Amino acid sequence: MIRIFKQYIPRHFILLVLAEALICVAAMYAGKEFRFSLYKSTTFKGDLTITALLFAAVMISSMTAMGLYQRRARNDSAGTIVRVVSSFLVAVLVMSLVFYSFPDLFLGRGAFGFAVLFALIGVLIARFLFMNLAGQEALKRRILVLGTGQHAKHIADMGVDPKRYGFRVVGFLKLPGEESVLSEDKYIRQGTALSSVVASNDVDEIVVALDDRRIGLPLHEILDWKMRGVEIVDLATFFEKEAQMLKLEAMHPSWMIFSDGFNGGLLTDSAKRGFDLFASSLLLAVSWPFMLGTAIAILIESGIKAPILYRQYRVGQHGKPFQVLKFRSMRVDAEKDGVARWAQQNDDRVTRVGRVIRATRLDELPQIFNVWRGEMSFVGPRPERPEFVEELRKAIPYYEERHRVKPGITGWAQLCYPYGASVEDALRKLEYDLYYVKNHNIFLDFIILLQTAEVILWRVGSR
Repeated sequence: MIRIFKQYIPRHFILLVLAEALICVAAMYAGKEFRFSLYKSTTFKGDLTITALLFAAVMISSMTAMGLYQRRARNDSAGTIVRVVSSFLVAVLVMSLVFYSFPDLFLGRGAFGFAVLFALIGVLIARFLFMNLAGQEALKRRILVLGTGQHAKHIADMGVDPKRYGFRVVGFLKLPGEESVLSEDKYIRQGTALSSVVASNDVDEIVVALDDRRIGLPLHEILDWKMRGVEIVDLATFFEKEAQMLKLEAMHPSWMIFSDGFNGGLLTDSAKRGFDLFASSLLLAVSWPFMLGTAIAILIESGIKAPILYRQYRVGQHGKPFQVLKFRSMRVDAEKDGVARWAQQNDDRVTRVGRVIRATRLDELPQIFNVWRGEMSFVGPRPERPEFVEELRKAIPYYEERHRVKPGITGWAQLCYPYGASVEDALRKLEYDLYYVKNHNIFLDFIILLQTAEVILWRVGSR
């Protein structure tokens, strides 16, 4: 793992990004040279370096938006090809707009066409090499887990899909006096010395996952291996690195107090506010025709007298309530009895237009005006209704902490977890929201913004 702007990123993902960026840069030079060798002439007189670097940046951004750099992405060949080709189509469209705005950067249709073709072939080759190599054991960190109780079981459950993670558990070491919930085939029996296990299994990292640390840790041996270069982490830090979430069962107040993150400041807040205004204004400039079409469709279906927008109280930063704006996707009498209800799968209160705008997330667009008013951010935890917040605050520990930042139109939990419609769903989503509250910055906001495009394009998690 390498930590960049508070985000833990696997080294092989960084290598993949660099390799594909270099392929895109090289493809620009190859396209120009190939075009010149065929026709012995070229009209491009500008600096090819700027064009090549810009093309690489646009391509990496487009591929990020298509979900090709997500650690949870499935290694599916057909799906990868579709997403790579789609990202190239988007990049070509963006570069066409750039060339129209800055003609001096355009190197000619022929040269650019060859460059795109070379880049596509190179990226597909690099991508399939990565898919075949990334799952090999040699690239995975070897993890030893201290503990065989409920906390250790959380790590065992992660191993259901080993291709998602860059580690392999070599075993679970049972300590004296510990109650085990794992099957015996998963753990190393009590009495086995820690040092012999680490040495014989070439362990890279030890995760302390005891349900009760009062039973005693082999501190001398742990310190010895720490000094030899083996990384030692607790369960909460392990989940933060590997799953990009804060596991509630592993957290305790002292960990939150002494860990880094959960900080802001004038500079951070000002930068985030600037990002919010820029991103929401850009979204409005792109989406206003869709917003107009949505408003007309609602009027046609429900009549002139029916409201287009839906206003509903939500809980904002520091628990302050505000009225969120959305396009109305349910019947006017959806809650005529005044009782707040979770949205359900195939909810019969949703109108025909509502099903479309919910699936495409068009119903969320009026929240741009909430961002402008400073009630919301572009990126942040999704705001909940006061009735649900009161219920969830009593049922879920640390739930109030998600209100330390402004709620957002999109967020980390929306990318990592499907639509929530229960207390259990809210608990799981909170683990991702707390990760965002702890580690939020402009870099993470930008990544979330790009990956939100995947949610919209592939209709992930809508209800």
